[in-house]
Formats: sequence, structure tokens, C-alpha cells
Amino acid sequence: MSDNASAPTSPTAPASPAPLALLGLGAMGTALARTWLAAGHPLTIWNRGPGRTAELALRGARVADSAAEAVAARPLVVTCLLDDASVREALADADLTGKDLVDLTTSTPAESRARAAWAAERGARFLDGGIMAVPPMIGAPGAGGHILCSGSRALFDQHRDVLGVPAEIRYVGEDFGLAALYDVALLSAMTAMFAGARHAFALVEGAGIDRKEFGGLVADWLTAMAPATAAYGAPSPPGDTTSPAVVAAGDAALLRTAREQGVDTALLEAAAGSVTGI
Repeated sequence: MSDNASAPTSPTAPASPAPLALLGLGAMGTALARTWLAAGHPLTIWNRGPGRTAELALRGARVADSAAEAVAARPLVVTCLLDDASVREALADADLTGKDLVDLTTSTPAESRARAAWAAERGARFLDGGIMAVPPMIGAPGAGGHILCSGSRALFDQHRDVLGVPAEIRYVGEDFGLAALYDVALLSAMTAMFAGARHAFALVEGAGIDRKEFGGLVADWLTAMAPATAAYGAPSPPGDTTSPAVVAAGDAALLRTAREQGVDTALLEAAAGSVTGI
């Protein structure tokens, strides 16, 4: 983590709820909107497609007819859209002069840095963000969700209270690309974990094993092993606790079993030997 990074801040509402605009009402955007409205924040919303604003309007949100109208309505603008191209398209006709723009759309580090430069050219101050949560975690203290932010520390400090309402918030550094890098790196770990779980279920398919019971074993085993992943953050690689011969034999058994069960071995071949020292 950057030297400028801060410890996470628990979700909390400021004494005087700050007004903001939210662009994008997918499952995550809707969860964000509900949480900000519940905390008393004056909220203007916009979504490209119809049919997702009625419930939020009943909760007190102001519905804008266009993204440009939503941006004009509030000094703080949050985007939670499909991708980086969607952000550019949605804000194409908006006047960003003097606005504070926080982009929570999943993007690459390079895209985030380019978006920051684009926002500056349009007269806006910019923070990039990554949401490490699924919608049910939003507005649920202790659920494990995080919002990661990078960019100006002063801008982050100005808005940390409102940005920290939906989930614990963490500042990760001045480099605009850091939040995206954290986001994608953590999502990559999650993706590999789920791929491993799917591989495990593929191995037992057709063997007469109770899938629900086996699913519980998979979850318990992954939970038990999860703390060991922190060892990869050590200044030097974790020390070997298992001999290379034992690791190689174990990897070979995994591959042979997959072949016997008719399951693709690409995932195992990519990961072979990666658990050494854990």
C-alpha cells in the first residue's frame, strides 16, 4: 500500500448530509442510491434505461432527464456505470466545470489515469474508486465491503464522509490508477478462487456425491486456507515448508485426477507449484 494510504473508515453519515448526483442505476448503483438516501443525503439520479428510478424517487431522489442535468444539479458527481467508455459517453454533454467527479466504474489503471486527465481538461476535480463489494454488502456495516479511492488526498478528505456511507472506505494513494489496480488485483484473486471451486465441482460431477454437502466442505476449506494468502505480501517469498518433491507429487496427482475425471487441466497447469511455501 502507498505510504499515503489510510486505514479503512467505517460507514458513517456526516452531521450535515452532503448533496450528490449518481449516474448509473444497475444493481450496484441502486444499492448505493438507497444507502445515501437512507442516510439523508439529497440525491439526484440518472440512468440510461427507464424503469429503475421510480422506487428511488419514492424514497426522495430527484430524477434527472439527462446525465448533463444530473451533473448540473449537484457539486459532487458519482459515476457507477458499465465501463470506461460508458462514463465518457454519459458525460459527453455535461458541463464539469467546478465539479468533483468520483468514478466508481471498474476500469484499468491506465484508463483511470486517462479519465483523470480528461476530467481535469473539462474543469473537474477527480477521484478514482473501486467497489470491493457485491450489492447486498452496501449499507451493511461489518459485511466486508470496501470502497477504495485514489487521487488527491485533499479531495478524498473533503468527501470521505459521504463516500464512506455505503461501505468502509480506504484511501490508497495519489496515483489515480491505484484504486483500479487494487480493485482488479483483488477481483483477479476472487476470480481464480471461484474458478478453483468450479473445477472442484466438475471433478465430483457424476460421482454420486451430495453437491450441497460438498459445497459446504469447499467453503469451509477455502475459509480455513484464506489467511495463508497474506504470506504473499511478505517482503520476500514465504519460506518453503514443503519439499519440492512433495509439491511436485501433489501437483501431478491433481493433474492425473482431472484427466481421469475428464476435466480440463488448464487451470491446474497454470497454477502448478504456486502453493509452495503455504
